[in-house]
Amino acid sequence: METKTDHIIWHHGVVTPMERKVLNGHGSGVIWFTGLSGSGKSSLASAMEKKLFDLGIRSYILDGDNLRHGLNKNLGFSPDDRRENLRRVGEVAKLFVDAGLYALSAFISPFQRDRQMVKEIFGDKDFIEVYVSCPLTVCEKRDPKGLYKKARKGEIKDFTGVSSPYEPPVNPDIVVQTNIYSIEECADSIVKYLIEHSSQEANSPQLL
Repeated sequence: METKTDHIIWHHGVVTPMERKVLNGHGSGVIWFTGLSGSGKSSLASAMEKKLFDLGIRSYILDGDNLRHGLNKNLGFSPDDRRENLRRVGEVAKLFVDAGLYALSAFISPFQRDRQMVKEIFGDKDFIEVYVSCPLTVCEKRDPKGLYKKARKGEIKDFTGVSSPYEPPVNPDIVVQTNIYSIEECADSIVKYLIEHSSQEANSPQLL
C-alpha cells in the first residue's frame, strides 16, 4: 500500500536489528499460524510462547481476536477488510521482529494472496508459515466459540469454511495436524524446525 503523502521519511535508529539480536542472544522472526477457526492456532501459539519463554527466547502473541478489540476494531470480515487486517498485523509484526523478538501471529488468513502480501513485508528469511491443518468437520465439531453454529444459521456472513473459502498454503514451511497430534507435540515439532534451521551466517545469532 502506497503512502498518501510524499512528505514523510523513514528514520533509522542508531541500534541495528542485528545488534538487538546479539544483545538478546537469539534471532527473531514471525511465526505465522494459518488455518480454519477451531484448528488450534491460538492454542498452538500459546504453547509456543511458553516453550520459547522456557528457552529464554523473547516472543509476543499477535492474536486475531485481540487485535480486533483495538488496532483493527474498525474492520469487518469482507475480503478487503481481511486484507487490510492482515496488512496492519504484518506491519506490527515487522516492528517486533526488528526489535529482536519472535512475533507469534495466529490468524485464519484464508487467502493465499493476502498471506503472500504479508510474507513480502519480511522476505523468506524472517517469515515462517505454519499451516495448522485440521479437517473442517473436526473444527466444526470443536467449535470452541460457537461460531460455526451461528454461521450455519446465517447469523455470521463471510465465515471461512462455511460461506467463504479457505485456501490452504501451497508451500508452507511447517505443517502440523492438530486432529492427529496434540498441541504440545505440534509445538515441539515447530521448535525442532527452528533449531534445525538456525542461522549459519557469521556473527549472526542462532534462531534458538
